[in-house]
Amino acid sequence: MTLAVAARGSEVGVERLDVAAYEIPTDRPESDGTLEWDSTTMVVVETHGGGATGLGYTYGDLAVGTLVESKLAGVVEGRDAMAVPAAWEAMVESIRNLGRPGICSMAIAAVDVALWDLKARILDVPLAALLGATREEVPIYGSGGFTSYSPEELAEQLAGWVERGIRRVKMKVGREPEQDPSRVTLARDAIGSVAELFVDANGAYSRKQALELAERFAEQRVTWFEEPVSSDDLDGLRLIRDRAPAGMAIAAGEYGYDLPYFERMLEAGAVDVLQADVTRCGGITELMRVGALCRARSLRLSGHTAPALHVHPLCAAPQLEHLEYFHDHARIESMLLDGVPEPDGGTLRPDLDRPGHGLELKHADAERYAA
Repeated sequence: MTLAVAARGSEVGVERLDVAAYEIPTDRPESDGTLEWDSTTMVVVETHGGGATGLGYTYGDLAVGTLVESKLAGVVEGRDAMAVPAAWEAMVESIRNLGRPGICSMAIAAVDVALWDLKARILDVPLAALLGATREEVPIYGSGGFTSYSPEELAEQLAGWVERGIRRVKMKVGREPEQDPSRVTLARDAIGSVAELFVDANGAYSRKQALELAERFAEQRVTWFEEPVSSDDLDGLRLIRDRAPAGMAIAAGEYGYDLPYFERMLEAGAVDVLQADVTRCGGITELMRVGALCRARSLRLSGHTAPALHVHPLCAAPQLEHLEYFHDHARIESMLLDGVPEPDGGTLRPDLDRPGHGLELKHADAERYAA
């Protein structure tokens, strides 16, 4: 019966792609160790075929949507909706002279996710089942704690996640290194002794700063140090990883746009936990390959931001550590999408009663933010 359905589905073509972009102001000014921002742009792709609609998106510049419309739509439209990896390969070939990292990979990611969602909806199965789920839920950590927050705002946000049952929380550091130890102490006081505390420098520190501060952060039982130095500095990451206090994982990888990037990071022994972002790395097709790299090296994988979009594919990632429940994206997804999973005891669970990833764009609500 399943084979018969798949055979009929293989005759379904991708009819068209629709693209839209929405710019959503932050709820307050935000910054990390190396960047400041007051809005986030979501680029949405909808694929149509076989009487179904698939949804994908990424967070990036308006140029991502322009690239989908000008280049990728013509590559994908008319292709077999069941052959998503073939469409992915065609998209990668089409942008050869444009450059794979950055905007191109983000555009491919949005289309790829929409194609996987379309396929699952045509077959009327949850995306996690189509991808081969190995778990029923995805552990999460609350992420925000921006350097622009006042001490009171920082404490309130982190403690709020712990009160909701999210027992891992992450804060930003690096903008004023001399203030970071006291901010981390304040965060520990706010969340209590049981919850795990993570820090993310976004590459703001020098190597020696990072080594010194790792020792200071360990006094507050920080167990995760993300991008202590630039993710381009693989030797520096390896140095911090080798010398960090016991029990402190070094993590990076969120800026990976293609498989060779992740392979180089693993070859360098740069991280204890590899991060990957389905909205940047080329979509679900490439994310699954990153997961295979981690499996081959017995290394853990952590999903970066876009929590609603990661839940189904990460249920199929055998080496999964956890997923970032990022404040900005969780807020935007709840505003613009139906079917967004809510945290439950520190996890997100896919809705297996809905086909695909179960997310639907609320067009009327989104239109007020049209970019």
